[in-house]
Amino acid sequence: MSTGAIAPRRVGIAAGLDTAAVVGFVALGRRTHDLDPGLGGLAASAAPFLIALAIAWIALQVWRRPWSPIVGLGLWAITAVGGLGLRVVVFGDTAASAFIWVTLGATALLLVGWRLIASVMVRRSPALPPPG
Repeated sequence: MSTGAIAPRRVGIAAGLDTAAVVGFVALGRRTHDLDPGLGGLAASAAPFLIALAIAWIALQVWRRPWSPIVGLGLWAITAVGGLGLRVVVFGDTAASAFIWVTLGATALLLVGWRLIASVMVRRSPALPPPG
């Protein structure tokens, strides 16, 4: 592996954490509002945000720097705004102002947060390779 190459494992971990963050956010929201706990309802609610997440990964080429907090900021913006837009325009659902604010805050915390934690851990541990 060359110096600038990112380990595929690190990309997979980042993709998994991002997906889990979005699905976890949706699952918690559905539970909070006593909505159907089944997988069908979860998939329908998560779909616009997962689509936006995939678009963000491609648009930002996240695999080049999957653990970067700066990349996480762009990922958050596209996922949150794109997910909300898809939810309303394509999926025909609503987006009340309170939901918009919760979505912006929760997705920022989740998508950028784990990257910030990883960055701090790497800086404090000389044994860990720098985040990519």
